[in-house]
Amino acid sequence: MFNDKAVAIRASWTFMILEFTPDQQMIREEAERFLREKSSSEAIRRVVDARATHDAELWNSISRELGWCAMAVPEEFGGLGLGATEVAILMELAGARLACAPFWSTVCLAAPLIEAAGSDDAKTTYLGGIAAGEMAVTVAYADLSAADPAATVAVQATSTTDGYRLSGSVDQVIDLAVADIVIVPAKLDDGAVALFALPRNAGQKITPLNVMDATRPIASLELAKVEVSAACRIDQGGVTEGQFAEALRHANLGLAAEQIGAAQGAFGLTLDYISERVQFGRSIASFQAIKHRCAKLVVDIAEARSLVFGAAASMDQAEATASALEIAGARVLASDLQFLAAEEAIQLHGGVGFTWEYDPHLYFKRAQASAALLGSREAQMDNIAAALFSDGGRP
Repeated sequence: MFNDKAVAIRASWTFMILEFTPDQQMIREEAERFLREKSSSEAIRRVVDARATHDAELWNSISRELGWCAMAVPEEFGGLGLGATEVAILMELAGARLACAPFWSTVCLAAPLIEAAGSDDAKTTYLGGIAAGEMAVTVAYADLSAADPAATVAVQATSTTDGYRLSGSVDQVIDLAVADIVIVPAKLDDGAVALFALPRNAGQKITPLNVMDATRPIASLELAKVEVSAACRIDQGGVTEGQFAEALRHANLGLAAEQIGAAQGAFGLTLDYISERVQFGRSIASFQAIKHRCAKLVVDIAEARSLVFGAAASMDQAEATASALEIAGARVLASDLQFLAAEEAIQLHGGVGFTWEYDPHLYFKRAQASAALLGSREAQMDNIAAALFSDGGRP
């Protein structure tokens, strides 16, 4: 039986017609044009082959020249004050091109946490810096593969005369090697959780890791009794579960948008290839079996995109729990879709689909890596079931 909470959640759901405004459509068209030119296959491979942390030219254009990082930052902190839909548009297009830049970690992971839990001074400094394109920022959650990465804190903060002493390590932090600032959740002596903003030269040890998805770097963070000033603490009297949950809503939504974009990108590769590949005197795109597989992907992508942008459009109006569940559903659908599109790209490329020279493997690796972020599909499904059913998942 549905519990009272589930009934309230279902009652809060509304139907809406999703249509981009002229401004949103302009953002989409210009971003798509820009990324087609600046995040081409050749550009991605330059980063991957060089084992670079990111495409510095691309990131400079995104953050400083185009102002993408300012989209959702409130105007009072130097941003444009736009919403989740505009960010989702950009994340989808960045995913389609596997953009090698710390965009998700800065805009969807770090900025919402600073806005939700940061002090006024911290918001002015760090949200202002993000909006101006002056800094890339990431968050050192103890376990970024968990559905609730804030549930466990790996760093201990001990008060000192001049500030705090940080001790502990985080095994995997996305974009750590390129980040100018890393936000570190740490447990205080009284058990409360605080946030510390550490610049690159604060004394922490950063070790880049060899990872499957070379388009998104990961590094480990080690804090061996690192002394920081009191000014490095950026929260207001401790961070609550609700503040972490609010920040993670944005992180999950951005990731879901990126995943459907990557699915569309892999599908685009497939369409280009099958239209050129000739067998038995005609393009293989004309074969009925291939048409059916492509048609299914078209429908699946449209379904997932509708769910993601529906969640984005209602994010500010919907009750937080209902919004989180809708976004969890979007993550499940997007994860499945991203893997399917990458798998189909490899299959429909035939023998060359597995080779380094062709791009499907880049999308397949991103699909595998993204599916493990912020909770697997099974963890997301468990959360949805626990919220909707009184006994945690059984009708």
